Amino acid sequence: MQFLPRSIFLINFTFYILHSTFCNAQSDSTKIYSLDSVQVVGKKTANEIIPAQKLSGALLQNLSSQSIADAVRFFSGVQVKDYGGIGGLKTVNIRSMGTNQMGVFYDGIQLGNAQNGQIDLGRFSLDNIESISIYNGQKSSMLQSAKDYGAAGTIYIQTRSPQFADNKNFNITARFKTGSFGVINPSLFYEQKISNKISLSLSSEFLNANGRYKYHFQTFNTHKDTVLTRKNGDITSLRTEAALFGKFNSGEWKFQLYNYHSERGLAGYVSRNVYEHFDRQADNNFFAQGSVKKHFRNYSLLFNAKYANDFVRYTADYRRDTTFTDYTQNELYLSLAHSYRPFKIWEIALATDFQVNNLFSNREDFGFPTRCTLLAALSSSVKLNFAKIQASLLGTFVKDEVKIGVARQQKPQFTPAVMATFSPFKHFPLDFRTFAKRIFRMPTFNDLYYTIATNSYLKPEFVQQYDLGFEYILNKSQEPRAKSQDRFVRNFSVSADVYYNLVENKIVAMQTSNPFRWQMTNFGMVKILGVDFSADIEFLLHKDLILNVLANYSFQDARDYSRKSDFEYGHLIPYAPQHCATAAANFQYKNFRLNYCFIYTGERFSRKGNIAENHIRAFQTHDVSAGYVFLLEPRAKSQEPRRTKNQEPKAKKSQEEPRAKTSKEQSKKLIINLDINNIFNQHYEVILNYPMPSTNFKIGVTLEL
Repeated sequence: MQFLPRSIFLINFTFYILHSTFCNAQSDSTKIYSLDSVQVVGKKTANEIIPAQKLSGALLQNLSSQSIADAVRFFSGVQVKDYGGIGGLKTVNIRSMGTNQMGVFYDGIQLGNAQNGQIDLGRFSLDNIESISIYNGQKSSMLQSAKDYGAAGTIYIQTRSPQFADNKNFNITARFKTGSFGVINPSLFYEQKISNKISLSLSSEFLNANGRYKYHFQTFNTHKDTVLTRKNGDITSLRTEAALFGKFNSGEWKFQLYNYHSERGLAGYVSRNVYEHFDRQADNNFFAQGSVKKHFRNYSLLFNAKYANDFVRYTADYRRDTTFTDYTQNELYLSLAHSYRPFKIWEIALATDFQVNNLFSNREDFGFPTRCTLLAALSSSVKLNFAKIQASLLGTFVKDEVKIGVARQQKPQFTPAVMATFSPFKHFPLDFRTFAKRIFRMPTFNDLYYTIATNSYLKPEFVQQYDLGFEYILNKSQEPRAKSQDRFVRNFSVSADVYYNLVENKIVAMQTSNPFRWQMTNFGMVKILGVDFSADIEFLLHKDLILNVLANYSFQDARDYSRKSDFEYGHLIPYAPQHCATAAANFQYKNFRLNYCFIYTGERFSRKGNIAENHIRAFQTHDVSAGYVFLLEPRAKSQEPRRTKNQEPKAKKSQEEPRAKTSKEQSKKLIINLDINNIFNQHYEVILNYPMPSTNFKIGVTLEL
């Protein structure tokens, strides 16, 4: 609890700002119009060479998702490792290249975490999220940090930017959820317009849950089925965020504070007659970050800065052992990116990043490592009427120092990437895309110092990626309203990609009896061949009845080809299913919505050997949710006095000059949601011996002012 005061301080600070803005903010007559929310999946923007898979708007809120980790399951090619329960660790990787090859960016700046070298997406709520995007290879924007080039795949989490309706200076969203696992989950999101060019947003969320749920356990040899209750899966967490947004002449800036504090039980594995664990973990994640973007005539500039402090305390068995192990990491990050357009079709860019990380622990003989990283990326793009091509070269310079032991040193690495999109047909919306990329990563502090023994012998990991695909988009909702209302199929998009990844010295985390510390090892050579397919269709079934269908399918064959003499040569690597599929259908009728989600994950293996003892069965889950929006009285609506029968109406001025319409954003809303997950009570495991919950539900009430 020693880091809880930081959360309390941030709450007090944000509410002090809230009080000040309420007292000092003056009414502003300038009209700012708020656009209706949109939902996009896999749509390509004009500046993207390789388009992203994207979830935003209403569709993002309708996926029966508790956190970002739940939402990204609906992207093709993505695997989520879920250790069960509402407080269980949730990490993600793309195309079986490993979690640490996945860069996670929060409002344009990459997240890091010293607890496990991975990002637990379970600690990010959807309450203040505007969109989630996933890129294979890298984002093709020219004005971006060097870190954007430094991963095999990237997730971009974009928080909501304040938007205000006409004659309105603030927005408030209050939400309360409860349901299975003893969940108590209130949250508050507030936006304040300070001036024409400065606005503020505050977000806070509290979660408390006992984490208990029934599960079925079946022994490997006897197949005896036993119903047990998952214990020590409780969690108490508090997330607080504050952000300032500003605009100036041809530019914008943003400053954010984030703090997440949690205390949880580690439910652990269920195996070998062990059904309960007593390990505990406390975390505190804090960062302050800011960015400034400025555009000139042919030149643009982007500056990012961040300080992060991550703390974790691990207690092995709170019943018998009161000792604990602490880990604290500090991170300082600076980035400067430039882009210049000498000609209309040609743009060049240079980005340089500098980062310092250090790690402290109260463990005996701990190495106390410090890592300095310098990244430099040079890129160039050419955009023609029928083609867009971008090439980049990333230089990575890493230096490690330790107080005890031997530091891992690495020579400078230079990794190229080339990507292109071709549009051969002028009036037919079919695009072909391709990219090739080589990327490099050092073993993280997790790999080297968090494991059972020091792993300075680990080799760095290299990935070569090759991709070829197409995308067809037919967007009829942009037609004139009279035409689009007559269309049965309003939007239709379909895409498919064939890819081949070659991973040298792949770093794999192998599960041990300790749920907190894993053993890291290298696989000499992993070859991954796969196909991703995605489709998004919107139907207008009736005047007010809309059906949106999203479907994804992934096939991948990820095998270990390290040494021919090994028994495991040619076997599937751990936790790499060959078949995955997701589908979501959303019915929208006026203010009522009904959503159905389906997820299928094929069979896989928990260890290198593809033997029966390591086999994990395929599973499928079905979720449903329903919601209704009650439109309360609009704030700007004026009330006319009631006339008596003999009273004459007032002058016709109001008929000649009708009052401006009030948008939905100006209306007060009360939203009721009911989510039921795993409706057919499927008994399954994402990670071997970590049983997942059976049927569970969640009820939510949201008030928007």
